[in-house]
Amino acid sequence: MKSTLFAFRIFALSFLFAGALAQAATVTGTVTDKTTGKPAAGDAVVLVEPMSGMSEVGHAATDAAGHYTLNLPGSNPYLIRVTHQGAEYFAAAPQGGGSADIPVYDVAAKVDGVTISEHVTGVESDNGQLRVVERYDLHNESTPPRTQWSNRSFEVILPEDAVLGDVSAQRPGASSLPTSVKLDPEGPKGHFAFNFPIQPDEGGKGTLFQIQYNLPYTSGKYTFHPVITLPADTVWIVLPKSMTFSGTGFESSPQDPTVQTFMARNVTPGKEIAFSISGTGAFPREDQGAQGDNGQGGAAQSGPGGGIGEPINTPDPLSKYKWWILGGLALLLAAVAAFLLRKPVTPGVAAPAGAAAAVANAAPASPGAKNSALLNALKEELFALESERIAGTLPAHEYAEQKAALETVLKRALKRQ
Repeated sequence: MKSTLFAFRIFALSFLFAGALAQAATVTGTVTDKTTGKPAAGDAVVLVEPMSGMSEVGHAATDAAGHYTLNLPGSNPYLIRVTHQGAEYFAAAPQGGGSADIPVYDVAAKVDGVTISEHVTGVESDNGQLRVVERYDLHNESTPPRTQWSNRSFEVILPEDAVLGDVSAQRPGASSLPTSVKLDPEGPKGHFAFNFPIQPDEGGKGTLFQIQYNLPYTSGKYTFHPVITLPADTVWIVLPKSMTFSGTGFESSPQDPTVQTFMARNVTPGKEIAFSISGTGAFPREDQGAQGDNGQGGAAQSGPGGGIGEPINTPDPLSKYKWWILGGLALLLAAVAAFLLRKPVTPGVAAPAGAAAAVANAAPASPGAKNSALLNALKEELFALESERIAGTLPAHEYAEQKAALETVLKRALKRQ
């Protein structure tokens, strides 16, 4: 009897000790200022939980050698945020603890070496309006590397009658997700600026900005006068096949049989370019998922709205962005991820763990309210899926299957909405 009791106590103590070790999982690392090549001392390091609206669950500061230590409170996916000279830098926290070194850069309002690699504008018509999506791929190749950041990090000029919709930005890096941001009015009507850091390129990837807006289109014809505020390697215009394009300085550059694409090269700031569109039409959407899967394999969509993987059998740079512009569903998913990354947490109210919990907790309401609850639940599931992908805990084939299923349900819910 005594031996049995002793064995039980040993088992219990072992269980408690193992639980204590699990709770005591830590992340350590070094923050290095890549501009100077020295450790970044005194920077604030914060552990945030994306699943609860980016709530802060741990705090630390780098020591003289740039080292930091954070305790992980649970097994959820976490992000590490480092603030250096006012600019924020993120890295995924290794699940179960481990090491995470984070590079940062000195900040300047303007740095040499920031250019626009691709400026893609997609235009389609819808019920007497034009729906426009502009996407900017900015590259920061400054030497020494610095982050360009101010309340006017990147200025854009839109048509004066534009009605803004979703606006998002995405930092460099394969694990970065689009984030909802504010576009600040700047000077004359139609002039706006992003208050968002433009970090040095990471792994060949730059900073991405997207703006969605509507324009009145009652006459069936509209003339655009794009104004480029930074040197642009290529300016692309993408239209449905049923619409008509005319423009100075553009040439036809077919990329896909289902759409029209036109391009202008080496556009400098202040250079006058203009184009007109007429007719009506919308981009193909039903075939978007199938073509993306067939053409790109399991990596067809690396994240909600984050674009597709490296194009196969085509060196053209537009191929990296065309489905991001053309896919209405991909645009929606970008907004979903952005909403989840920025949404506030109501004090004292726990976030639902997933779609089933969110639907179960919803109070009886009208069909419209129930559908809104379903949409919110799907948003939670989409972000949870992306978090698992970033953390590396979900195999690629399971990610593709689950995301495809969620997209189908989300599409049906939006139609009802």
